Amino acid sequence: MTAARPAGGTDRGSATIFGLIAVVLVTLVGMAGVLLGYAVVGRHRAAAAADLAALAGAARAVDGSAPACAVVGEVASANGASISNCRLDGLAVEVVTEVRLPPLFGVPVVARSRARAGPG
Repeated sequence: MTAARPAGGTDRGSATIFGLIAVVLVTLVGMAGVLLGYAVVGRHRAAAAADLAALAGAARAVDGSAPACAVVGEVASANGASISNCRLDGLAVEVVTEVRLPPLFGVPVVARSRARAGPG
């Protein structure tokens, strides 16, 4: 004697698999969105720090490169950023800042921004 097969029994349990795949895809898309938002926040922090540091450096540009870049470093540090480049071009200051955010989902996030301030 053989067991009777239910009608349409060839796809039994497939809804569970499709549901699981949907949950995994939604989770991955959500994680990607969070990571992207996290990077955008870092970029905005780096841009704000670069802008403020460049303005502060331009105010000290008449004193020379060393004093201007020293104040650039202080202002950037106060805004949670580090300076990767500071250059004085006449009375204009060019600054590149970096903001390192804590790793998210094991991915390190480093945001960089560039700003220039001064006459001309």
